[in-house]
Amino acid sequence: MLINSSRLLSDFNALAQIGSTSDGGVNRPALSEAHLEARRWWLARAAEAGLETRTDSAGNCSAILRSPTRPNGRTLLIGSHTDSVPNGGQYDGALGVLAALEVARTIKEAHLALPVHLEVIDFTDEEGTLVGLLGSGAMAGNLTADGLRAPRGGRAELEAGLVRAGLTEAGLLTAQRDSQTLAGYLELHIEQGPRLTQGAFAIGVVTGIVGITSYRLTYTGQANHAGTTPMESRADASLGAATLILTAREMVIRDYPGCVVNVGQMAFAPGAFNIIPGEARLSLEFRALDPKQLAELDAALIGLATVIGRQYRLKLEVEPVGEYPPAPMGQRAQSAIVSAATSLALSYTFLPSGAGHDAQSLAPLTDAGMIFIPSRDGISHSPLEFSEWEECVNGANVLLRAVLKMAEGN
Repeated sequence: MLINSSRLLSDFNALAQIGSTSDGGVNRPALSEAHLEARRWWLARAAEAGLETRTDSAGNCSAILRSPTRPNGRTLLIGSHTDSVPNGGQYDGALGVLAALEVARTIKEAHLALPVHLEVIDFTDEEGTLVGLLGSGAMAGNLTADGLRAPRGGRAELEAGLVRAGLTEAGLLTAQRDSQTLAGYLELHIEQGPRLTQGAFAIGVVTGIVGITSYRLTYTGQANHAGTTPMESRADASLGAATLILTAREMVIRDYPGCVVNVGQMAFAPGAFNIIPGEARLSLEFRALDPKQLAELDAALIGLATVIGRQYRLKLEVEPVGEYPPAPMGQRAQSAIVSAATSLALSYTFLPSGAGHDAQSLAPLTDAGMIFIPSRDGISHSPLEFSEWEECVNGANVLLRAVLKMAEGN
């Protein structure tokens, strides 16, 4: 059994037009007008296929193929997300949602009676424009009222997005699913890195997803005249920020192989050519696959930031923004993916994911697994993001056969 590749391609091209940009990318931040339009289109496609559709109180959109033999059976989830980063690519998230829909259509058209309900799901705000892993986190019961009061994307932006989508905070906090009702979760995704291409592998079997910790750091010194204040007398907040960026990079490369650190935002105040920065605000994010190593890296980086603040006579404020623990993928899901790839004579390798995914939220609840396909030049979160269509079809067919394998024994 194989998916209908031409139908999948037609859907892929249609979705890519919603929120499209002139450079070939897409701009569908979570709960923006473009994102909501994409979700309406996707639900309509699911309804046309004769699937039951629903949207939960966290805005997660679902297309459901009910088991004809087990009305009280468990649910096997498959999917990803249709939201994008600002000016992102066509493949990230979208391929997984569309391939999952095609899998459900293929099974329905073949009149297969699965022993589980098959639910294709488009999770809300995976990318973190508003909160990050919002829909899958709501399903897992990970959201808190305190966390929603200070989301990473800003409180005003979250409130505006919820209004556009007709959602409420109370709804976000009541969307949790009972893990006993779930039979597993499978997600197809582009790798977003170069390892599959470099190793000439068709399929990546994800072993685990890195933990991610984020902070907002603020260095406060003394704003002063940039021309009349001697260099050695300055409490320049920009020096603290710049030193932290360079030293953190060196430390992670030297002492924490396999881990990464990033400063993706930085702003100086007052922000004039002729004023010494009295304040520097920056975002710090770091990732590790091992929980112990993630905790050690956390202590080392915040310790480093503290020492640098003392060095330049700066006050340091540390505000936690988000924390996602490392998530090992389920052995049963990995075995199903290996079986599917083998049945299609596709080469595969085991590898961790350096990016966060909705599977990270689902892993503590159920047997979760991820299928990676190659990304050209390892580029993602960019209009240059690209995978060969044959690779996309391979991934969709592996997803189909992994679904059939996961459904066995339920």
